[in-house]
Amino acid sequence: MKNKLIFWAVCIACFLNVSAKAQQKEVLAATPPMGWISWNLFEGNISESIVMELADAMVDNGLKEVGYEYIILDDLWHGGRDADGKVFPDPQKFPNGMKVVADYVHSKGLKFGIYTDIAEYTCAGMVGSLGFEELDAQTYADWGVDYIKCDYCHAPEDLWTGIERYEKFIKAVRATGRPMVFAICEWGQRAPWLWGEKVDGQLWCTTWDLRDTWEHGQYNNGHNGIMEALDRQVGLEKYAGPGRWNDPDMLVIGLNGTGASSSANGANGCTVTEYEAQFGLWSLLSAPLLMTCDIRNMDADTKRILTNQELIAVNQDELGKQASRIHKDGAEEIWAKPLADGSWAVGFLNRDNDKKRKISLDLSQLGFDGQV
Repeated sequence: MKNKLIFWAVCIACFLNVSAKAQQKEVLAATPPMGWISWNLFEGNISESIVMELADAMVDNGLKEVGYEYIILDDLWHGGRDADGKVFPDPQKFPNGMKVVADYVHSKGLKFGIYTDIAEYTCAGMVGSLGFEELDAQTYADWGVDYIKCDYCHAPEDLWTGIERYEKFIKAVRATGRPMVFAICEWGQRAPWLWGEKVDGQLWCTTWDLRDTWEHGQYNNGHNGIMEALDRQVGLEKYAGPGRWNDPDMLVIGLNGTGASSSANGANGCTVTEYEAQFGLWSLLSAPLLMTCDIRNMDADTKRILTNQELIAVNQDELGKQASRIHKDGAEEIWAKPLADGSWAVGFLNRDNDKKRKISLDLSQLGFDGQV
């Protein structure tokens, strides 16, 4: 065979042509962002010293070497707004200001991200960016921010308000001249894969917040396991590509039930095999790989999973195709992703924890003759 196949047989697991115009210019987030984000483990218990320790750990543990580059602050970093309306960080948590934190992250060869909300308040009740879009965008640029996660709590439910608010804020971000990746986080409720690229977002959440569990058995705001999130990626592959990524939410690998919100409603962690499965699946999906565990103190399995260079290469493949589910029969599934060199990455998934299965692939589905 001219082409080759790559297989993973352990529980692992958009189609969008890159335009000539996109190929001619530098694309923000040309491959899915890789890094670490604070919410699941720390929530509001984050600080300047912790961020610096995490940046050190990113380098010392070999995570930077395999491609992780962002350190992202989620909600509850805020202090408020000054008399001129300028946002400032909590002075107890960040006594030297946010630029000092960003500068330290940059000194490690990493990038710095921050969180806001396109409403008056964030999800946790901090000051949001509605009405302060230009000022916040310039403030973040002045701090040296490289990545903005923008939530949608306390905002109207209709579609058009969401589009208008995100478009206005992103225009303000672009007007600063600083190349900041923009992550739209409205949990897939307004189908952002249909409009996120048009407003110049680089990625958009496709699900409610992911919980630290394999399968909840139901899906809503508060119940969303790895399998529930996976199901909602079917059919979205045609909307993903370089600079425009579907985001099924953060990696829960290594949390082991230690996150507060991520462990809500009975989500008390996964097995090692289930964590392996999430990493394989998210790699096939060309999903952002944003860790949430304590990378300062990883156990051997967590580090092995998060630094799997073969799977990272699949995730970061420059073609930027998201895997499609090409087979489903009850608990068995096959996911396939074309790669830039003409090869394929194929994942075999057994969703039944109680029964081993033999899963066969019809190679004609990939343009080959025969079976494996």
